This record gives sequence, structure tokens and C-alpha cells, in this order.
Amino acid sequence: MELSFAKNNGKIDEIINGLLKEAGGVNHPRIVREMIIAALKAGQESDYLADLKLINNTMKEMRYTNKVFSPYRQTKKVTIFGSARTAPDEEMYQKCLRFSQKLVDKGFMIITGGGPGIMEAGNEGAGSDNSFAVNIKLPFEQAPNPVMLANPRLISYKYFFNRKVAFIKESDAIAVFPGGFGTLDEAMEVFTLIQTGKTSPRPLVLVDSEQGYWEDWFKFIKSHLLGSGFISAEDFAIFTLTKDEDEAIQTIEEFYRNYHSLRFIDGRLVIRLNKQLSDVQIEELEYEFPELRLPRKKITRTTPFPEEGDEPDLLNLPRISLHFDHKHYGLLMAFIGRINTF
Repeated sequence: MELSFAKNNGKIDEIINGLLKEAGGVNHPRIVREMIIAALKAGQESDYLADLKLINNTMKEMRYTNKVFSPYRQTKKVTIFGSARTAPDEEMYQKCLRFSQKLVDKGFMIITGGGPGIMEAGNEGAGSDNSFAVNIKLPFEQAPNPVMLANPRLISYKYFFNRKVAFIKESDAIAVFPGGFGTLDEAMEVFTLIQTGKTSPRPLVLVDSEQGYWEDWFKFIKSHLLGSGFISAEDFAIFTLTKDEDEAIQTIEEFYRNYHSLRFIDGRLVIRLNKQLSDVQIEELEYEFPELRLPRKKITRTTPFPEEGDEPDLLNLPRISLHFDHKHYGLLMAFIGRINTF
């Protein structure tokens, strides 16, 4: 039988509906029904066991990720990337330890990869009660660090891609300390997601060493990527580079000074705010950021859209909306920065 996501599967739909009812307590049954249909279709369409194992393990890992993080949805979190080989007596280990301690004092929680080095410094500074560890199963270098070894917020992943989803999806800011291939991979992933609009804007802070690890990287990016036209000047608004952990923390805090969150609804970019903007402030934004808007479209205040009913805790926030051109995501970061000055 060829299955369809539409409700025309006859007896199969009846069985699924009965299963959902029998299981009880299933939230958003329409979505869960589609997940069941997708699993059945995968079983029909593939006889290659490895493919089905990948689909199965991916879903199980993501389910468990949601279970671990869901009680902490209202707490802002900072993901910390950095080398697993940084020793506790090194400058960057101590800087990361202080950085995470200060963030926790300001009400944040910390997410790391759960291994040694910078990851352990992040968890140590935050303390076990304020830490998450999204570990990866590797044959070397990546056993859970002592801070997180018995922590219920430790998750061990088989697949890097699921781990990357957790790092980004569950964070409100990213801090990247010096590191190797893995650190650069994680940092570039965030650059790409923000630049292309595939994740919501958030602070991306490159925390540098006294030797200028990120300064050297910046020179390369400016000379070769910008100089060759591979990126635009506005893309430099995506990140902040600093050697000072206090400046890094200030960057993260100020990003949410007035900006709260955003969402795309029916072709419009809806930006939720902590306080309403005046007419004069909206006019200033229109004047300073004309490239963000489609021609002859205005920035307007708006009430919550019906589609936002699935986020009831945000309905009381003031909003502005605009017809975004979906090109200038680096400029959108600067736009948010300007909102935070009001």
C-alpha cells in the first residue's frame, strides 16, 4: 500500500489514530501521526539496513535531546566551543573558566561538548548544576569530563550532525575559544547558518588568546574571503572578536537588551521586543537600513499573528514587522544591534 501524509490511508489511519489514543498523553498528534507515516514509508522504500538504522538512531537521539533540554526552555544558554587539548594551567582554560562562572552569575546556563580542555573549563566554571554536555562518541579524546560524568544533562551522540543541531538549536549565544579542526568546523557551521538565515540571529563571540589566534584568522578572512568577493562586508556584523571575557559577556547580554526573538510569518519578518519602539525610532531604522526592506514596504508595529499561538508565553511582547529581502542576514545582525540602542 502506498502511504500518504494526507489522511487517505484508510485502515492504516484508523490504526494510527487508535495507537495515539491508546498511548495517551501525545502532544500535537497531527505531527506525531506524520512521524509514524514517515517511519512506515521509510520501511517500505528502503531495504538497506544501514539507512534505516541511521534514520532510527537520529530520531532517538533528537527525542532524547528534547527531553533533556525542555525543562530549561526559559533559561538562556551559551554554547562554548574550543580545543579538547587545552590544559588547566593554560591561559585560555582559565579565561574560559572565568567566562562561564560570570555567565552563570548573570543567569545563563552553559552548553559544551562535554569533553576535556575548553569544554571541561566551561563546565567547571558553570558548575554541574548549570551545565549541559552534548558529547560525541569517539575512540579517543572525548570521554565525558569529570564535571559532567554523572550529570543527567549529559547526552552522548553517535552522529556529529545531531550534536551540532543541539549546540545551535538550544543556545542563545555562541562563544568560540581557540581550537583545532573540530572547533573551526563548529564555528564555520554557525557562520554559515547565520549568514544564510538557517538559524535565528544570536551573538557569536570569538574569544581570542594573547597570541592572536582569532586575529590571524580575521586577517585571512579579510584578505582572502572579502578581498576575493566570497563574502560581503556586512558579514563582519555576524561576529565579535575580543580577548576580554567581560567584553564577550557584555556582547551577549546587550544582544538581548531590547531584541527578544524573531519569526517569519506569511512573508513577513516579525521581531519580538522587550519594549516598544517609538515612531521616531522606527523612522530611524527605516532610514538607516533601507536595504533590509522590500521596495516601498514600511516597518510597522503589529500585534501577535495567529500563527504565533503556538508560543503563548511570547504573546504579550511588543512587535515590529517588515518585508525582509532574505539576502542581508549580516545586515540583520546590525539592525538588531541598532534596536538594542533604543
